[in-house]
Amino acid sequence: MNNLKNSVRLIGFLGAAPEVKEISKTMKVAKFSLATNHNYKNEKGERVEETHWHQLAVWNKQADIAAQILNKGSEVAVEGRLINRSYDDKDGNKKYVTEIVVNEFVLLGKK
Repeated sequence: MNNLKNSVRLIGFLGAAPEVKEISKTMKVAKFSLATNHNYKNEKGERVEETHWHQLAVWNKQADIAAQILNKGSEVAVEGRLINRSYDDKDGNKKYVTEIVVNEFVLLGKK
């Protein structure tokens, strides 16, 4: 059951190619967004499709791999953990961010 604690698994499509930033000489992060869809029928019996966007971060060697093989529109499966953080923007307003720190990812479909 330890593997279930703070575990997120998603399959979806990339909204853009990963953007890699070098944090230090030994640390890199690739950030990208992933779209997932949810279908249901509303009260009138009409089919409704909702798209949800998730912000993802991949660190270090996996960041380089993600930048090499993932592109906008790629279908990918990810497994990771959910984190929440906050920061102050340039105007001093507190901003909150929820993102998934990816442990593993698999490119699905055509390469």
